[in-house]
This record gives sequence, structure tokens and C-alpha cells, in this order.
Amino acid sequence: MNWLYSLSKTDFFFIGLFIVLYGLYIFRTFSLAQQLNTSAWGVIPKFFLRSSYLILLLIALLGPSFGEVDQNTTTTGRDIYLIIDVSRSMDATDAVPTRLERVKYGIQQLCDTLATDRFGLIVAASESFVLSPLTADHDALKRFVRDIRTRKSDMGGTDLCSAIELARQKFLTDSSTLLTAKSIVLFSDGENFGTCSRPELAGLRTAGIPMITVGVGTDQGSSIREGHDFIRDDAGQIVRSQLNRSFLQELALNSRGQYIESTNDGQYVRQITSTLLTQHGLRIDQNRVSVSSNKYVYFLLAALILLAFDVIITVRTFRL
Repeated sequence: MNWLYSLSKTDFFFIGLFIVLYGLYIFRTFSLAQQLNTSAWGVIPKFFLRSSYLILLLIALLGPSFGEVDQNTTTTGRDIYLIIDVSRSMDATDAVPTRLERVKYGIQQLCDTLATDRFGLIVAASESFVLSPLTADHDALKRFVRDIRTRKSDMGGTDLCSAIELARQKFLTDSSTLLTAKSIVLFSDGENFGTCSRPELAGLRTAGIPMITVGVGTDQGSSIREGHDFIRDDAGQIVRSQLNRSFLQELALNSRGQYIESTNDGQYVRQITSTLLTQHGLRIDQNRVSVSSNKYVYFLLAALILLAFDVIITVRTFRL
């Protein structure tokens, strides 16, 4: 028999407390019976009954597993390039704490959820570059993500289209992705100064690379802090950055992908995960394994039956 869990110090404390308190109860009962010159052996059956269902409950909580069942496990390859917009507008605070920090936290959740997938990382500004190639080392990828900052010295404007094309080229030139499902996830507020040509987006469809665009920000937008002031335009007015939803929706539509909008509750990460899981790559590994099933329910049922007997059956403690 195998156990899913083990007893903690707290569990041992309560078990010991039960034994001590019940021992004191039995001692007090026998002392009182001796004063009354009678017998108190009626407490013994109740002690064994209550000890029995307590032990059964503990066994159920420990998760007893026995009896092996053969199961087939299949590993499906899935490769995903994450494109992160690192332009100054991603410092806007209409997503808490900032747009970029919201994206970084979401990516870490995504890595934890899709633990067997490979991720690559591309940062996009006026120029785009690969920060991490496709890797299954999610801890290393998270370290890269944590170190990402917006490019404050970049004044050329964001070119998301070149980042998308870079991801497509990386997929096409990497032979290890031939048997896998390929996807691109773009995190951005949609402010773009490049030109996304339809042939390039059609190339994603031809290569079977759907793109998920994730909109970060709000329609109301937000100003962007710069030191003790805010970023201003040539006329001295405070610049207000807003979510360009229509551009991101158009990108998703032309690449036969999906548009998802970020939310404070993190629900959008689950939407991304669900969408990626629908992309089925070729089977790259299949194994038949023997697993033990958790049989806690039998012990729990037996404990409840004994508990019912304890409630229903009355045993006379003193015989007068």
C-alpha cells in the first residue's frame, strides 16, 4: 500500500490530545464508579468504537493507494513563441501595477500551467530580437521574463509586425519544431508603428501557426510617468496611451488566431491556456504505465458507518 500524504506534527498533536483527553475521561469515569460502588466497564466498547473510526478517518486522509491500473500516457509536442511589447507605453498603469508587469506575471502563470511545452521569448520595440530560443527550461525562461524592462531610450516606435515575422522565421528554420504544434502569443497594448502586410500574416496560416493577441490596457488609457513628471508631446501636453483593440483583433483575424483581453483577475491566462491546448501536435512519445488508485473512499465509508453506530447505539456507562 502506498500513501499520498504523511502525518504532520499537527496531526500527531491532535492524535496525542485525543488519547490524553479520552484517557482522562475513562479515569474520571472509573473513579466516579468506584465512589458509587458500581461498574463503569460500559465506556470500554465506546472507546474502541470511537478509536476505530478515528483511525479509519486518518487512513482516509492519508490517501491509501493500492491496486495497480495500466494507463496510456501520451506526450504531445507544443512550441510557443511569446512576443512581449517593451515600448514605453507598456509602463502605463491602467493595468495594475503596470501593463508590462501584468504581462510578466501572466507569462509565469502560463509556464506553470503548460509545464511540458517549450517556450521562446521575443521582445518587440522599434527593433525586435530573440531573448530566449525555444526551451523546456521554464525556470530559466522565468528569470529572463523577470529581468525584462521597457526600452526608455527607444524613440523609434514599436514595430510589432517585425517581431511576428521574426517568430515565424524562427519556426520555419528550426527543424525541432517539425512535429510539434506551433503558436505565437503576442502581449501588447496595440500601439504599432510598423506595417503588417497581409502576405506575411497569410504566411502564418500557411505554416499552421495561429497567433493569439493579448490586449493589455484599457479604453480610458493612462499617462506614463517619466521621473517626477509624465511623458509629454511636442506641444507639452501629457501623452495618454490607450489600448488599440481593433489593431490586435485584426492581427488575430488575419492569422486565424484569437484575440484575448487581459483582466485583473487573471482569467485571461486560463483563456490563453485553453486556446493553446486545442492546438494538437503530432504524438512524440507514448508510454504505458501502472498507477495505483486512491482508495480513501472505502475507509471513509467505514468510518461514517461506525460513527453512525456511535450516535445511534446507547451504552449504559454505570450499572446501578
